[in-house]
Amino acid sequence: MRKLAGLCLGLGLAGLAAFWLLTRPASLSPQTLAAFAVYSADAQRGEAVFWAAGCAGCHAAPGLEMDASAEDRMRLGGGTRFETPFGTFRAPNVSMHPTQGIGAWSFQEFARAVMLGVSPEGQHYYPAFPYASYVLARPGDIADLWAFWQTLPAVDTPSEPHDLGFPFTLRRGLGLWKLLNLPSGFVLADSDDQQVMRGRYLVEGLGHCAECHTSRDGFGGLRRENWLSGAANPSGRGRIPTLPPQGWSGLDITAYLQSGFTPEFDVVGGAMADVVASISRLPSEDRNAIAAYLLAFRSSPSR
Repeated sequence: MRKLAGLCLGLGLAGLAAFWLLTRPASLSPQTLAAFAVYSADAQRGEAVFWAAGCAGCHAAPGLEMDASAEDRMRLGGGTRFETPFGTFRAPNVSMHPTQGIGAWSFQEFARAVMLGVSPEGQHYYPAFPYASYVLARPGDIADLWAFWQTLPAVDTPSEPHDLGFPFTLRRGLGLWKLLNLPSGFVLADSDDQQVMRGRYLVEGLGHCAECHTSRDGFGGLRRENWLSGAANPSGRGRIPTLPPQGWSGLDITAYLQSGFTPEFDVVGGAMADVVASISRLPSEDRNAIAAYLLAFRSSPSR
């Protein structure tokens, strides 16, 4: 019996050690750090990354109208609520306030948070923060984004805690979630069409469109085989549509992303209004690229 107890104890300790190793928060790769070291960041380029990544859609004050000014959308005090099957998440203050926001962070802490979902304290962030898409971002874009971020105002609104039940309050297990769900590449295969490739980067990476428009499994991971095929609204109200909507042309898509009007003369609403408010600030070439990607993806035989 003592031998059996010792064996069970040894197996338990080995399992615990394996779990601890598998779930440890990742660090930025040497290749990424080397890319940062030789890159000259530019805040003007970073503003375009900011709008493409939809940062204001989550972290600006809730309740802004679609025509709210860029200055209002750049006040990143957080507070927006996200209802999910796992509980309610609340967007934190990520302004440049040194205590209530992230003003005291270093660039590498910012990059690790955005690209790997790891806090400066070494804890996993919940994937309500779409780092599973941002992991595809180019290091230069993250450097530019940080250069722009430092120009944004400090907001002293305290962050509100998430409302989650056990076991979702235990963050360490998110390391296993990341092993299963962080992508190693893009869904749409490489192409010689540079416009489509730009659109792929914006949709699958910075724009994180699949985070809403793709269904999820029971653990909250994206079902990549159902990429952009629509999903149930996490709040339980309605359904998020397939991209692109059936029958929409490239011109329909670009006009919608610019104005918020559908081909049926309906007006964008809900969370998508925040998306349009950001994407409409991008160059027209980027909206054209998004449209080109969506049409190419939907017609791709390998999707």
